[in-house]
Amino acid sequence: MIRALIALLGLALAFAAAVLSSVARESGNLFATAILASSALLLSAVVAVTTIPYLARRVLASRVRYALEYQITKEGAIYFAFVLVVAIAALNTGNNLLFLIVSVLLGAVVVSGVASAAQLRVLEIAAHIPEQAFAGTELPAQIIVRNQSSWLPAFSISVVSPKRSGNAKSWTWEPTVFQFPREAPGRKPWLRVRDLRLRRSQAPPPAPPILAQPVYFPYINPKGSARAELALRFDQRGRYAQNAFGIATRFPFSFLMKTRNVPLSRELIVYPRLERSEQFHEVLPLLTGEFEHHMRGRGHDLYLIRDYQPNDSARHVDWKSSAKTGVLKIREFAREEERRMRLVFDNPAPGDTTAESYEKGISLAASLAWYLTQENAALSFAAQGLPENTIWAFLHYLALAQPAADPSIIDSLPPAEVFNLVLTWQPRGTIVTSVWQSSYVLFLNE
Repeated sequence: MIRALIALLGLALAFAAAVLSSVARESGNLFATAILASSALLLSAVVAVTTIPYLARRVLASRVRYALEYQITKEGAIYFAFVLVVAIAALNTGNNLLFLIVSVLLGAVVVSGVASAAQLRVLEIAAHIPEQAFAGTELPAQIIVRNQSSWLPAFSISVVSPKRSGNAKSWTWEPTVFQFPREAPGRKPWLRVRDLRLRRSQAPPPAPPILAQPVYFPYINPKGSARAELALRFDQRGRYAQNAFGIATRFPFSFLMKTRNVPLSRELIVYPRLERSEQFHEVLPLLTGEFEHHMRGRGHDLYLIRDYQPNDSARHVDWKSSAKTGVLKIREFAREEERRMRLVFDNPAPGDTTAESYEKGISLAASLAWYLTQENAALSFAAQGLPENTIWAFLHYLALAQPAADPSIIDSLPPAEVFNLVLTWQPRGTIVTSVWQSSYVLFLNE
């Protein structure tokens, strides 16, 4: 509103300056005519540059918000073909009855468009989708459609993902250097100036949509709402996102599929699949052995059987051994210390492994991290570019990880009194590290 008032004020001043310039020209004052005419042009230009585009964007955004997309259905194609045949017959014969039938048929199309547009404009969407999930598992979600009309019900409504076009191309400015004359062998330019170059670039492919299948609502009451419980499932790790959801309907005659896109951004990070693979079962006994240090204390595994001492508890008496030897015997157990381990993911360079092997390694790293966390292990993580040393940060890293030409992280591991479980695609025999004696390395390319 303020910008509109400023635009009106600027245009009024420009109009006044233009009128005064005409008066000055009639009176023969050329200097005043030039000043006033220039002021009128300058004010008009300022309003055109600063205010008009903003107001136009606001109006365009308001129109796009309620814009509908139309897609002809199979039934609609048959219907329009029939209307065309009747219209041709009416033109050839000049029969008034046929013209009346054509009018009724076209009127049905208009009624269909008005009825469907009227109900789509009063509908709103709410989507409750978690932000995290594991690949291969079902994720509960909820879609809610609300009818804002106080008297008009909604029929045959579907919530769909908007159509996506191909990879969009955009124009970007890139820094360059202007040289004159152009550099050539044996000739150096005598003028070098920083410059910008406009270049057309290919936009990155969009993230896959979250909602893959349409959600159908047969009827929604006036001022009511309908909700659908979904079980989403994603087979691939990665980032899924949607910037809008579509409300579509074929009501009332199914001639056209009308869709209104509602701006509603949702993003979902799908963590790698948790699988108990062969390599997982191979390393699991080793991890279990590392967890438990055979020291005297409280635990579950038997450490030794010794003679009874006055300060021992009677509940630890081994009655079977005492009966055999005739001397009271006590059982001692191995003490389970705090489990400390570091899971190291050595991300390979592009071309060092196949896509299948890389995905198996990602899944193995996620499965080991999740299992060790569930076993209450004091677990830390290491990987190239890992932002935080937490289980969720590591899973997020694995969800979006791709092969990168970064130096191996194994030789730069910080020294610590922990057991390192290293997952790498490097060939056996090429790893030299100071923590090798306290590490177990899984060579994923073998």
